[in-house]
Amino acid sequence: MSFPSRPVRLGLAAGTVSLALIVTGCGSGDSGKQAEGESGGGTSAECAPYAKYGKHDGKKVTVYSPIRDAEADLFAQTWKPFETCTGMKVTYEGSGEFEAQIQVRVDGGNPPDLAFFPQPGLLARFAKAGKLKAASPEVKALADSGWTPDWVKYGTVDGTFYGAPLGASVKSFVWYSPTMFKEKGWQVPTTWDELMTLSGTIAATGVKPWCAGIESGDATGWPATDWIEDVILRELGPDEYDNWVAHKLPFNDPKVVAAVDKVGAILKNDKFVNGGYGPVKSIASTAFQEGGVPITAGKCAMHRQASFYANFWPEGTKVAEDGDVFAFYLPGNDTAKKPVLGAGEFVAAFAERPEVNAFQQYLATPDFANARMKLATYVSANKGVDLANAQNPIDKLSMQMLQDPATVFRFDGSDLMPAAVGAGTFWKGMTDWINGKDTKTVLDFIDKSWPKS
Repeated sequence: MSFPSRPVRLGLAAGTVSLALIVTGCGSGDSGKQAEGESGGGTSAECAPYAKYGKHDGKKVTVYSPIRDAEADLFAQTWKPFETCTGMKVTYEGSGEFEAQIQVRVDGGNPPDLAFFPQPGLLARFAKAGKLKAASPEVKALADSGWTPDWVKYGTVDGTFYGAPLGASVKSFVWYSPTMFKEKGWQVPTTWDELMTLSGTIAATGVKPWCAGIESGDATGWPATDWIEDVILRELGPDEYDNWVAHKLPFNDPKVVAAVDKVGAILKNDKFVNGGYGPVKSIASTAFQEGGVPITAGKCAMHRQASFYANFWPEGTKVAEDGDVFAFYLPGNDTAKKPVLGAGEFVAAFAERPEVNAFQQYLATPDFANARMKLATYVSANKGVDLANAQNPIDKLSMQMLQDPATVFRFDGSDLMPAAVGAGTFWKGMTDWINGKDTKTVLDFIDKSWPKS
């Protein structure tokens, strides 16, 4: 499941963002004269970058999204100059019930103008139902030039392009303590075999090599599905990963069983987990936000979690290569290939009006991504972003990986699957698996739940 639709995006860790940030842009200065006839309120110089979007005085654009609270405020700050200079008003609403309520709104004849979809599968459902508007040629051109084909295809349904990506997260990370590794003489592994050897070495010292937590309210289990997806991507390759996500490769295929058992060699091994919390079953009751915290107390050595976990370390924790915590790429055994699992949002339109098209176009530009990055931690897969704007080293590392030509990107599998599976039986099955059920029984259960049509 992609990060934006989880409760975690409700608020970043204290100190991560400051809502006292001041955006300098259109309307923020008073040194220049307002251009004649300019009703937006910004000066000519300030508004020059927005001239291509036209004037939309008094027009309104509504946006519905799963992104709330602190990050929603940061979005509003980012596009304030756009509003001021174009004259339009953007009304934004974030909801923790986005996935359910967007369907209610559309069925009730009250859809938003734009929605930020965290699941390409959900976007595809509305596109197939004829509810979404195809993106304009301008948005399509921005997507083609700004993102790799791997990203663009997730906003495309049956050959029609509907939505450009917005934010992103990289999931293929293992968090660790550089200080602990240096003191113990441990080396960051570059292959899966080295990772398992290191795990054994650490366990022999009396420290649990891994800590984990998959509790997340109604979404309990999703961190375990991320583990499975990452390993299937490495073990079976991107094409077979795509087949598995589309159910062309059954959930209980022997190759999938083997990949899940490979994860089980870590997560279901009492010698390896759950540092700081207890036996294997404690993983299911440990909140995912707390999963990696024992690293800061020396009670475990590694924690697999996405780039956004940089926001969940205790206040005062230094995230850096030479800091209290940092992250390395989760390796496979084929060092020539670099598959990356990730997630993000896609901006699609339910309405087709000039002001809606203009705002959708702006959100697809590197200008928007760079402006948002300057305010606080944010990751974008847009090739036009300036890495100097990254607010922490994990954001920078994430974007370097996403921009690397050697990277093969795949979206979070559970977000691509039918909701009954991806946000249902897959989560539940992995929770049951952690709680003691065997791999084959769990995968048979998930496979049988796949919708027949």
